Amino acid sequence: MTITTPPQTQRVATTENVVWATADKFLRHVVEETEYGDYILPFTVLRRLECLLAGTKAELIEFVDKLIAKDTPVRFIDAEVKRRFGLSFYNTSPLSLEAIAATDDHVEASVLNYIAGFSHNIADIWTSFEFPRLVKKLADANTLHQVIRHFSTLDLSPEAMPNTAMGDLFENVMYRAFDKKGKAAGAFYTPRDAIKLMVDLLFAADEESLTGQNTTRSIYDPTAGSGGMLLVGKDHLTELNPDIEVNLFGQELMDSAFALGKADLLIQGGLPDAIRQGDTLLEDKYGDRQFDYVLSNPPFGGDWSKQEKKVVEQAKVPGSRFSHGLPGKSDGQMLFLAHCASKLAPAGKAGHGGRAAVVSNASPLFNSDKGPNAIRQWLFDEDLIDAIIALPTQMFYGTGIATYVWILDTNKEEARKGKIQLIDGSGLWDPMRKPLGDKRREMGKKKRKLVHEAYKAFEDADPAISRVLTKEDFMFRDVPVFKQARLATVFSDEALETIAEHKNYTDEHADIIRGLDGSMWNGLAVAFQQRCRNAGLKAPLGLIDAVTDALGIQDDTAPLAVDRKGNPVLLDGWKITERVPMSEDLDEHMAREVLPFAEGAAWDESKAKPGNEIPFTRIFYVPEEPRTLEEIDADVARLMGELAEMFKMVHEG
Repeated sequence: MTITTPPQTQRVATTENVVWATADKFLRHVVEETEYGDYILPFTVLRRLECLLAGTKAELIEFVDKLIAKDTPVRFIDAEVKRRFGLSFYNTSPLSLEAIAATDDHVEASVLNYIAGFSHNIADIWTSFEFPRLVKKLADANTLHQVIRHFSTLDLSPEAMPNTAMGDLFENVMYRAFDKKGKAAGAFYTPRDAIKLMVDLLFAADEESLTGQNTTRSIYDPTAGSGGMLLVGKDHLTELNPDIEVNLFGQELMDSAFALGKADLLIQGGLPDAIRQGDTLLEDKYGDRQFDYVLSNPPFGGDWSKQEKKVVEQAKVPGSRFSHGLPGKSDGQMLFLAHCASKLAPAGKAGHGGRAAVVSNASPLFNSDKGPNAIRQWLFDEDLIDAIIALPTQMFYGTGIATYVWILDTNKEEARKGKIQLIDGSGLWDPMRKPLGDKRREMGKKKRKLVHEAYKAFEDADPAISRVLTKEDFMFRDVPVFKQARLATVFSDEALETIAEHKNYTDEHADIIRGLDGSMWNGLAVAFQQRCRNAGLKAPLGLIDAVTDALGIQDDTAPLAVDRKGNPVLLDGWKITERVPMSEDLDEHMAREVLPFAEGAAWDESKAKPGNEIPFTRIFYVPEEPRTLEEIDADVARLMGELAEMFKMVHEG
């Protein structure tokens, strides 16, 4: 069978290689290899913006010059450009990369003048990219002109590279760039197949309401990276309803990712300030807003000790985003999870509410610390968890570990209220032809459809990739369990020495104690007290307890021991903690799970500690059928035969 690659895919793949070829041709021996992306990304953005503006450039410059001549304020110029040309950004410089490349005179100054010609609302893109510094570095190395000439030849126009294709190009270039810097950079962008699955599930419950007229929706990403999640979300909504108005909002900390994300969103019609720069944990740049949809892939295991002071201050405010609990400082994932939940629009009169899709590793599922427990309990109590989906391992660029998508909802469908659906998509993957870092697997359209169908079906599926449970199934109490001792009465000199230390002991008690050897321990207290009374000796309770304690020796053949009050005597050194789901009766659970394996076990419900976890792997675990003895014997016989042949060959050789 011949596999034909679509022309558009071929073009993207070719362009990716041409774009990255800059590194090998012009950056080698000029900058460190880990810095290649710092140069390639901004020049790629610059060329894309230039190609987008090329068709209106001459007319726009003339139009803006007339407005400037009339002393028109900048904000009115922006509005007039938007009205006349439909552009949220523009460039008034007569220069272009092609014009600059046509001569090798004053290249550095020309590039900087060209950049200065862009509208003020995207000036922070070039600042975040540190573009002037990069240009100077290349100019000092006498390679700036070559780089400009190289990028001036790339056709990144919308006709050659539609938005989807350009998104794929950015993803590839970002992967190569960040891969040079190390795996940690994988936190700043998410593979498109993972985003598409998240988006499929995010909009699954709202598909009917999204197709109406005059529909407006907002999408927010507090860890926006390069804006990929926001753009895929917008594309999906537009496919459902070409007339829908989608407003995008994001926040990103890292300079280069912020710059790329802002540029990409502008390119596709976003607002100039759609992505705002800053640390989401320190300051929510959209503190006064909530959104219809939230998408986020926060960093796994991110240390938040630097933000601790301000986070703790925020947590003290009742009802604030962090007031429900704080995780350990070594992993801030659950802070982002709580933040995303806080940004969801509440249920409205028309029934619409906010929904979120948030990526995490396994830690937020079962981290037993006080803070994570409290956050999960809050999510349970507010009925915010709609579904959790296990993704295949080796699906992300910077990590091969198990990952999960949490679907949160402030207004679940009636059938889903009070329920949480778990979907095991860990086995639904296809191998990649060419791995990219740790990403060796992808979830293609057919595999994503299986997850989507399981979500829509909302039932316990067979084969089991879906389970529908209640919050009580994830809540538990850890109950201390003790084993009841079996004691025999054994006299020894050592035991007598111990008893003799009691203040009420006298030498006259010795013969009585010696005579108790071999008697039933459960009746020992009564027997000792009676014999002392017959001998005219005192036997206060303290001395009785000292005698029973010293003479009691564990004996598995003896009856279960009870003290003089009839209470079970617990075996020293034997204690377990049994985790009992809140959905189960405690005594029934113990009778089924503990007593058959620990006869005489006792428990103290008053000392039980409540908690919660989402034991995803255990819920979907299917034990393998053991091999038959015949199969094992056959394998042993085969191996023995092979070994015999090998020994024979060695001996004959």
